[in-house]
This record gives sequence, C-alpha cells and structure tokens, in this order.
Amino acid sequence: MLLNEYLASRQRLVDRALDDFLPRATTKPATIHKAMRYSLFAGGKRLRPILCLAAAEACGGSPESALHAACAVECVHTYSLIHDDLPCMDNDDFRRGKPTSHKVFGEGLAVLAGDALLTIAFELLAQATPRARYSTGALIRELTTAAGSRWLIAGQVIDLESEGKKVSGRELQFIHKAKTAALLTTSIRLGGMSANSTAPRLQSLNDFGQALGLAFQVIDDILDVTQTSEKLGKSAGKDAAAQKATYPSVFGLDRSRKEARQLTNNAHAALAPFGKNGARLHELADHLLVREY
Repeated sequence: MLLNEYLASRQRLVDRALDDFLPRATTKPATIHKAMRYSLFAGGKRLRPILCLAAAEACGGSPESALHAACAVECVHTYSLIHDDLPCMDNDDFRRGKPTSHKVFGEGLAVLAGDALLTIAFELLAQATPRARYSTGALIRELTTAAGSRWLIAGQVIDLESEGKKVSGRELQFIHKAKTAALLTTSIRLGGMSANSTAPRLQSLNDFGQALGLAFQVIDDILDVTQTSEKLGKSAGKDAAAQKATYPSVFGLDRSRKEARQLTNNAHAALAPFGKNGARLHELADHLLVREY
C-alpha cells in the first residue's frame, strides 16, 4: 500500500472509532458534546494515532489492537490545542482552517470541551485490552505522565514564561521535547505496548519517537515563518509576533533545516532492530520532514 493510501485508510479507521467512542452530539447537554466533536473532527491529520497504529504493526500487532490507545492520544492532543488557542494562552482565532473552539462556543465552553476530551481519553484507555507485559494501569500511567505537569503541561508553562526572553538552545530543546515530542513519543510507545512489545523494542520506539517529535516541532517552527496562514490552516507568524522561542529565532533557518534532517536521520537509525517491519515508520519519518503544513 502506498503511503498516501495508508494514511487515508488509517485516518478513516481512527475517525470511525472516534465517532463510535464519543457521546453523540445530541447527548445531554448537547452543547458540550457538539463542542468536543467540533474540535475533534475539524480536519486533523491524525498523525499521533496513525503513528500509534504503525508502531503496533511494526511490533507484529494489528491496528485494531491499538485503536483505544490511538483515540485516547488524539483526544489529549485535541484538548491541548483547544486550550493553547484560548485568549489567555496563544490567543489564536483559527485552527485547521476553521474558527477555534472559543470563537464558536465561547471561552467557558472551550475550556470545558478541552477538559472533557482529556477526561474521556483515560476512559478510552481504560477499555484497552491489557497485554502480558503491559497492564491497563501501565497504559494509563504512560499517557498520564506524558500529558502531565512534567511534560506536555511543563512545555506549555515554560513556553509561556519564555515569551520575550532570550532562550538558550538547551532550554528551547526542553520546551519542544516536553510540549511536542513527549506526547508523540507516547503515541508510538502505546502502539508498541498494545502489541505486547519487548522492552528492547519499546526502547527503540522511544528513541525513534523522541527524535521524530523534535524534528516535527523544528519543521513546525520553520513553517510558521515560511508558509501562509491559508497553507497552514492557522495564523502564520504568530510565534514571532508573540516573541516565542523557536528554532529559527534561536538558530536561524539554515541551521534549523539541518537540525530537522539530522533528527530525522536519528529517528531512522533507531528503527534498525525492526528491519522490514519498520518500513512504514521510516516512510512516515520522511513524510513529516518534507511536509508543507
């Protein structure tokens, strides 16, 4: 299957599962469930759940075995975007080419929609089938750690506190590792855990995810200064306007591009133990390096 076909088929699989797992838009109170679905089905690429499914396949599992984990990760990711876009955070009016949640439903409902998506993520993960090496508790702990105050939230806190300040390369890397790479890595790890991966293979997936997650954010930083809002589906140039620390602002565009290529090479190297079974993950790494939005 060609990569574009693979991406489309896995996106459909995830979308169907999310539609089944979430309360109907008419479930009382309808407003909150409409708001949850609005952001969740606003046209996301489903990168993190697709990586989760691909990691499960690389470890000999089926994509279906990782669906609860994949959908849980996407709910956490979407909640983080809703909250990031709020006026008190990044204050963005558009996401994926559509008005952000707070512009459609108001700030109060947007906060609650994010809260509800974060909560339902763990409800979904609690329904995942445990494996011989990984209990339900281990799966939940994996996601709670990545989404908590030491990683995802930590990255957002330091990102906010760093606005308008001079940031070192090491500090910038931590922001990106916490805010972006941690959840992406956990998506991949949960896929491996869903397929009962051995500990050495899970470590290889971990190394792949960390390198890929950092490369992804470096490219994101580059796109913010090289692409239009129409292309990105969100406000371009917002990082510079808010005086945020980014790879281009700290290192310049040329070095940032080199860094993204080197991190992608590191990601490829981490997949060596998987041989042919890692082919799809290799393809996804290359795809993310050359993306334009």
